[in-house]
Amino acid sequence: MKKLLLASAISAAFAVPSAVIAQTAPTLDKVLEASGISLSGYIDAGYTYANRNLETGFSDRVFDSQNNSFALRQLGLTIAKQPKQGFGGLVNFTVGKDAQGIHSFPESNPPPAGVVPAASTSMFDVTQGYVQYAAGPLTVVAGKYTTMHGTEVIASTGNTNISRSILFGSVPFTHTGLRGTYAMSDTVSLIAGVNNGWDQLTDANRAKTFELGATLTPIKPLTIAASVMSGKEPVAAAVDGLRNSINVVATYTIIDPLTVGLELLNVSQENAGGGTSTAKYNGVAGYATYLITPKIRAAARVEMFNDKNGLRFATAATKYAEVTLTGAYLASDSFEIRGEVRTDRANQSVFVDFDGAASKNLVTFGVQTLFKF
Repeated sequence: MKKLLLASAISAAFAVPSAVIAQTAPTLDKVLEASGISLSGYIDAGYTYANRNLETGFSDRVFDSQNNSFALRQLGLTIAKQPKQGFGGLVNFTVGKDAQGIHSFPESNPPPAGVVPAASTSMFDVTQGYVQYAAGPLTVVAGKYTTMHGTEVIASTGNTNISRSILFGSVPFTHTGLRGTYAMSDTVSLIAGVNNGWDQLTDANRAKTFELGATLTPIKPLTIAASVMSGKEPVAAAVDGLRNSINVVATYTIIDPLTVGLELLNVSQENAGGGTSTAKYNGVAGYATYLITPKIRAAARVEMFNDKNGLRFATAATKYAEVTLTGAYLASDSFEIRGEVRTDRANQSVFVDFDGAASKNLVTFGVQTLFKF
């Protein structure tokens, strides 16, 4: 009996400190919060089906060019410390199938006549990594960061459709350089920067690309973002050409559940293909998102793209149009499942069937699951 009492006393003596430690020891999120560091991420896994051969034939897509496949599209992780005053920084990783399409030069070579890096075999990408300094209304970042152009973004959680637009693949993904943002007021911000060029971690030529932008909120429901980029880009061996791009994005919340958007893009490239001519493409995309119930959302996208000189897809005088319908079930703040149908049409037979026949249209279906943490 005495031995039993002694053993119980010893066990209690060890258990009490353990319980106290368990209750008082800070968790990782508390430690990060206390240090001002934020940690967030998401997982994007899904399925894609296409009625044309996108894998070995032509595709106007950036990410979802699979014929009939399940895939881990993205695992995204962001670690940041961005105080309102002083120094900070951010690093953002993308892992998965989509990472293959966003690598910057020199891992992926910028194509002479196009604007998107060639696909890499690596499924890991340091999408962003920069240091930051903030002083009052001015914020300056130096390193690698995402582009100002476009409505849609690389991170799946930042979009309401599963597939990306043609316009998304027709602007740069990232830049490496220096960018400053000055908040003139609550409604006006000005942006200026200099970088290595379109999707270039290290410069593929000696010239630099300059960017200017502005974000305006003239009234609370309306946001307008306009940006311009200009700089010489490599177009062929030992040949550079001035590339200019203009992008305007407007978003308007008509009523709380309904938001519409419009995007305009125009790109021109001098000395295209190493010659002396200037090639151009332009496009427009319209968006609508409606929250039917707190857990059900509908989204639509309509887009037209004119690849006048074949700068984007190498087939001149080709016009593309696409319509995308996406439904989403918002199970919780951290989990979402989406379903999508999309149809693309061109005025020339650019798509390829599985038997090798050419076609002017493409239909795809997609399912996406998103988990945010």
